[in-house]
Amino acid sequence: MPFPVEEKYIIETESELSVKFPFEFKNRMIKSNGGEIDSGEFFFQLHPFFDKSDKKRISRTCNHIGLETKNAREWQGFPKNGIVIGNGGSGDLIFLQHNGNGILTDEIYLWDHGEIEKIAESINKLDE
Repeated sequence: MPFPVEEKYIIETESELSVKFPFEFKNRMIKSNGGEIDSGEFFFQLHPFFDKSDKKRISRTCNHIGLETKNAREWQGFPKNGIVIGNGGSGDLIFLQHNGNGILTDEIYLWDHGEIEKIAESINKLDE
């Protein structure tokens, strides 16, 4: 079960990855850092922001957005401007991206073993 996260941990991740997360995504994660999305068509585990506030939160957020993004960037074909926010459990990822300026757009993309597809206009639209 995900917990809320303090905005300072989101800001730390933004600094680490040199990006700015969209407002809608940040607000959702502040309320529930991680969790699941089941739209009927898609099922994903959202990666949390790394929360270092106590040992329990450290262990529950060890598969955080920063780490998962760094890992995905090692894979051939993963976009250099992509930031991984979740996975479907079988090698497919969902991600946000920017156009070179570091400001991530709201759109959610699916990386399915090298194939990229836009699947939602925003995190809230994906979760409907």
